[in-house]
Amino acid sequence: MSSVLYYALPALGSYAMLSIFFLRRPRLLHTPYVPAFRTRLGAHRGGSGEKLENTMEAMENSMSQRADLLELDCQLTRDGVVVVSHDENLSRQSGVNRDVSSLEFEELPLYKEELEIYFSPGQFAHGSDRHMIRLEDMFQRFPRTPMSVEVKEGNDKLIHKVVQQAGWGACGLERGLTPLHLLSSFQIASLVRHFDRNEITIWASEKSSVMRKCKAANPEMPISFTVSRSVWLLLLYYLGLLPFIPIPERFFLCFLPTIINRTYFPFSRPVLNQLAAAVSKWLIMRKSLIQHLEQRGVQVVFWCLNEESDFELAYSLGATGVMTDYPTALRRYLDNRRAAAQVS
Repeated sequence: MSSVLYYALPALGSYAMLSIFFLRRPRLLHTPYVPAFRTRLGAHRGGSGEKLENTMEAMENSMSQRADLLELDCQLTRDGVVVVSHDENLSRQSGVNRDVSSLEFEELPLYKEELEIYFSPGQFAHGSDRHMIRLEDMFQRFPRTPMSVEVKEGNDKLIHKVVQQAGWGACGLERGLTPLHLLSSFQIASLVRHFDRNEITIWASEKSSVMRKCKAANPEMPISFTVSRSVWLLLLYYLGLLPFIPIPERFFLCFLPTIINRTYFPFSRPVLNQLAAAVSKWLIMRKSLIQHLEQRGVQVVFWCLNEESDFELAYSLGATGVMTDYPTALRRYLDNRRAAAQVS
C-alpha cells in the first residue's frame, strides 16, 4: 500500500499543479473563440419588466437602452409561423386556454393588459403594445442586433422544416416563386440564414436532445450550454480536466445562484429551494471557472438579475454580462460603473 502511495501521491500532485497551471493559462492549449459581439446588457424576454414581454414595444425600449442581446423564446403556430412567445399555452399571457400550435397566426389573442414579472414576484409590467410578433419581424426590425433564440421543445418543424428550403427558399422568395402559404413557414434556421445572422443568433435550449437538432439544422450558429452540459462542465472543472477538454459552446447562460429562493423558485418546496441555493452557490460561483471560460472566448451571462446588488455580484465574479428584465436599470448601473472607473 505504501509503495502505491509513494508513486500515486506525487502523480496526483503533479496532475493538480498542471491542471491549475492550464486552468489559468488556457490559451497555451486552446485558441480562444473570437466573438462577433460581447454581451454586457441582455434583455430577458425583450425586457419584460418595463414593457409587456416579447412585444415589439419591449424590444424597442431595450434597444433604446443600448441592449447588446435580446433574449427570445419561440413557438410554432398551426400554419407554420415562428412566433416570439415564452409559453406554448396562452393562459398566462392572454387568458386564453389554447396552445400556440393549435391556432393560426392571425388567430393569436392579444396579451393581457398587465403581466406579472416572473423574476420580480408581485411586480407587473404594462404596455400599449399587446400583439405577439413573428421572429421574422424581429429579424427585419433589428437586422444586426444579436439575439438568443430559445427552442423550448424538440419541434422538428420549428427547427428543420425550412432547412430543406435553405438552398432555394430565399431565392424563391426573391423571385416570387415560393407559394404564398409557405411564406409564413420559414423556420428559425432558414430565417437566420436568409437574414445573414449566423454569427449573431444564438441557439439556446435547456435540453441537449433539442440542441443536437438545432446544431444539425444550422451548425454555423453559436450554441449555449444546456443543463446537462452545464453539469458536465462543472464536473470537469472539479476533476481538474476542464483545461484539457475542447468546448464547442460559445455561451454559458447561467442563473445566478443567489437569486434562488428570493426571486427564482425552481421547486415547489421552500426547503428544496434553500438547498438548491446553497449547493449551486458553492458549485457555480467560482471566479477561476468564469475567468477560464472567458479566456477561452466563452461568454458567461448570468440571468435573470433585476437588482443592483445582483448586477454588482455578477460583474465582480468576472461575468461578461447580465440578463435582466429591467434594461434601463442595468444601463444606468453600467454607465455609472464606467464613469466611476474613469474617475478613479
